[in-house]
Amino acid sequence: MVRSRQLRKFRYNNTIDQFEYDGCDNCESYLQMKGNREMVYECTSSSFDGVIAMMSPEDSWVAKWQRIGNFKPGVYAVSVTGRLPPGVVRELKSRGVIYKSRDTAVKT
Repeated sequence: MVRSRQLRKFRYNNTIDQFEYDGCDNCESYLQMKGNREMVYECTSSSFDGVIAMMSPEDSWVAKWQRIGNFKPGVYAVSVTGRLPPGVVRELKSRGVIYKSRDTAVKT
């Protein structure tokens, strides 16, 4: 069974091997997961809720609702459990990328 993982920043759905081999279509220029399994594990989660399959981001009301209208076509999670490590968040901020957690799980 192939287990998918979702990128914590964009909720993009791929397997560990796909993230390591191809990186991320939306954020490879700053997360640089391609060829870096450790970064793949740091920036992705296997715990998520809901799935969105998006073919035409610019025409999709769901993409607008989820604020992913500027992302590449693909499969995305509605919510991803977990947060990016503080060092990764700092690196994103230094590159002008604002990180907003996509974890909507209820904390008790």
